[in-house]
Amino acid sequence: MKIDHIRICAFSVLAMGALTAQAQEKRDMFNPEKTEVTSQTIAPDARAGGMGDTGAATDPDVNSQYWNPAKYPFTISRAGVALNYTPWLRQLVNDIDLAYLAGYYRIGDYSAVSASLRYFSLGEVQASSSQSGNYDLTVNPYEMSVDVAYSLMLSETFSIAAAVRWIYSDLKYDYTEDSKPGSAFAADIAAYYQNYINIGSRECQLGLGLNISNIGSKITMGTDDRSEFIPTNMRLGASLMVPIDEYNKFSISADANKLLVPTYPQQEDGESTEAYQDRVQKDYYDVSSIAGIFKSFGDAPGGFKEELQEVRWSVGGEYTYNDRFSVRAGYHHESENKGNRKYFTVGAGFKMNVFSLDAGYVIATAKSNPLDQTLRFTLSFDMDGIKDLFHRR
Repeated sequence: MKIDHIRICAFSVLAMGALTAQAQEKRDMFNPEKTEVTSQTIAPDARAGGMGDTGAATDPDVNSQYWNPAKYPFTISRAGVALNYTPWLRQLVNDIDLAYLAGYYRIGDYSAVSASLRYFSLGEVQASSSQSGNYDLTVNPYEMSVDVAYSLMLSETFSIAAAVRWIYSDLKYDYTEDSKPGSAFAADIAAYYQNYINIGSRECQLGLGLNISNIGSKITMGTDDRSEFIPTNMRLGASLMVPIDEYNKFSISADANKLLVPTYPQQEDGESTEAYQDRVQKDYYDVSSIAGIFKSFGDAPGGFKEELQEVRWSVGGEYTYNDRFSVRAGYHHESENKGNRKYFTVGAGFKMNVFSLDAGYVIATAKSNPLDQTLRFTLSFDMDGIKDLFHRR
C-alpha cells in the first residue's frame, strides 16, 4: 500500500530533524543521527518550550518527568498534575498533535513518585492498495509512551531518580497484513543538585541536572526485520535564579543534549553498494543499544568536529513577578549537518493558587523551517492549592 505523499513528507521531515541542508564537502555533509520514535524528542511543555527547550536544571515543576525527574523532591507543592498540548508541524499539515499528561506525588520530605503519558498523532492518513490505486483506506498512525519514576533526595542539596518506560509506535511505512507496529522498553537515570550561593548581597539558587533517557531495547517497525535505535539521549544542564527584590526574580538556564546512538555509516568513494550494505549491517544494525551508547561518542565520519556538531545547545531566561506572572525567552541551536533546527522561543505564564496556564511560541531562524510558529500550551493544577480551596488540611 502507498501512504499519501504529504504525510510521507511530514513524517520524513520529523524523522530527519524537520529541515534540509546543503553538503559542502564529504566530511561536512548532512548526516543526522537515525532513530525511530522521534516524537520522544519533542519538548512537551510550554514553560520549557518558551525557554529554548531547557529543563534539566530549571526550577522544579510538574513537567519535570520529561526533563529531569530527580527534581521532584525539591518541589514546594506536595502534588501536581499538568496537561500539555502542541499542534505540531502546522506549516505542513493541520492535524498532527502531541498531548502530554504528567503528574507527581511527594512522599514525605525526601522522595516522590511521578508518571506521564505521551500521545503523538499523525491525524488521518489516506492510503491506497497497490492493486486498485484508489485512496480507499483511512488510517490514524500514532506513537505513545507511558512511564513511571521514583526520585529520592540523598541530601539537602542532591537527589537521584530512575524511570521505566514503555514505547509503542504505529507509524509504519506500509499497511500490508504483514506489517506490525513496534514497541520497546526503556529506562531513565537522572540526578539533580540544588543549592544557594551568594552573589553580592543576593542569595541565588543554583541548579545542576543530568538526565540520560531512553536507555533500552531497539525497536522493529513494519515489515522490516532489522531493529532500529530509539532516541537514547543525554541531557546536561545548569541554571541560576537571581532574586531582584521581594517581588521580582530572574533566572537563566542552559542545556546541552547529545543523542547516544551510532552515526549512520556513509558510503565512501569507490565503495560498492554490496560492500557498503555489509558495513551498514555490521557497524549499525548489528550493534546493541548499550554498545551504541559508547559507540556514539567516537564514530562520526567527520571525526571530533562532527562529534561536536551532534551536541544541541539551548539557553533560556525567565522573569517572574510575585510568583504569579512570568515571561520567557530562549534559543535552541542544532548544527546544519545534524538537522539545522535553529529557533528563538518566547513564552508567558500566569499562576493562581489552584492552577497555572503557560504558552510557548517558536520563531525559526533557518529558512523553510516547518517548526516556525509552533505553539505549546500547558494547564497545571496544584493539589495543595485545591485542598486549600476546599479548606481541607
